[in-house]
Amino acid sequence: MADPAEQELTIDELARRSGVTVRNIRAHQSRGLLPPPVVRARTGYYGPEHLARLELIREMQAEGFNLKAIERLLEQTNGAGREVLGFTRSVLSPFADEQPEYVDRAELQRRFGTEDAKLLKRAEKLRLVVPIGEDRYEVPSPALLRAGEEVLALGVPLGHALAVLEQITRSSQTVADAFIRLFRDDVLARIESSHDPDGWAHAAAAVERLRPLASEALLATFQQVMTQAVEKALGDELTKRSGGR
Repeated sequence: MADPAEQELTIDELARRSGVTVRNIRAHQSRGLLPPPVVRARTGYYGPEHLARLELIREMQAEGFNLKAIERLLEQTNGAGREVLGFTRSVLSPFADEQPEYVDRAELQRRFGTEDAKLLKRAEKLRLVVPIGEDRYEVPSPALLRAGEEVLALGVPLGHALAVLEQITRSSQTVADAFIRLFRDDVLARIESSHDPDGWAHAAAAVERLRPLASEALLATFQQVMTQAVEKALGDELTKRSGGR
């Protein structure tokens, strides 16, 4: 075990260890973001908990929290900022590990098989592609774009394919909203009401578990519905071709 005295730091030593200026350390203290030091012989001494808090503040700022938001969050969670940060990261991280691709306008037109500007705008609105300037585009889901290309290769017009994508997006939004309500009303509310000190960690774990469950449930349901729709469509087509017999 290290001698506690060896872990004590003056404010200058804390600044060097943390990479935070003395001025900002004092500012954090005045806002209540940093616990006060232990004072002996008119000298303030800081410890590992101060280093950890400064690291947490820096991480939360990197995630887009301003100091006022960090202050409010630490107050409302009794200092459980790291747990809240972990939960926030779980919630905001993408549901898929797919890496985006980048293409220029000429490549996109080639893959779409058209130079129609209106259709390209529809693709942008659906976030199939995202303009990033200088006639270049980000493709958030290369797998989705490849699926679209295969549909086009079957002879389906791009406009019709985009119309189907619009319907899929609307339906997916409805499903996503349902899962969010499920998580908020039946999982998060229960964790909050339990006053469990590890509640934020449990909430983050629940988010991670929800990811595959949501995808699996959606895929399984779609496969069942699609099977029924194909069977019905096939039956209707055979009936029509046989003259209704």
